[in-house]
Amino acid sequence: MAAKLTGGCQCGDIRYEVIGAPQQLVVCHCVDCQRQSGSAFGMALVVNEEDFRLTQGELKTYPSKSDAERAKLGLFCPECGTRIYHKIEWRKGMVSVKPGTLDDTTMLKPDIHIWTASKQPWVTIPQDVEAHEKHPS
Repeated sequence: MAAKLTGGCQCGDIRYEVIGAPQQLVVCHCVDCQRQSGSAFGMALVVNEEDFRLTQGELKTYPSKSDAERAKLGLFCPECGTRIYHKIEWRKGMVSVKPGTLDDTTMLKPDIHIWTASKQPWVTIPQDVEAHEKHPS
């Protein structure tokens, strides 16, 4: 992936950049991600928190719990509601950027699928991609 990634919200009030290589691209099929994304799954581009920088606007927060009952903090545009990233209590020093908010999404290729036990039956996971029924330990 590019050395510097840029992105923002749907209305344009929020802009950000990521400097440094992402750790992985996760596709999560848990019910919470399905609900939050309004789709069959959610995606998270895991990056070091120090590599993420908000360049325009201020984010609103929404605390919740994951399907594994872990604390999660969602950060989104207060104007249009686009989720920009979330932080999970057990993944210290990392943020999970919503990759659909990137300016260029053409380079995205999932590394892992998790919570496949609750995936939609019509979703097909490529055989060459790591997959777990729940969250890997």
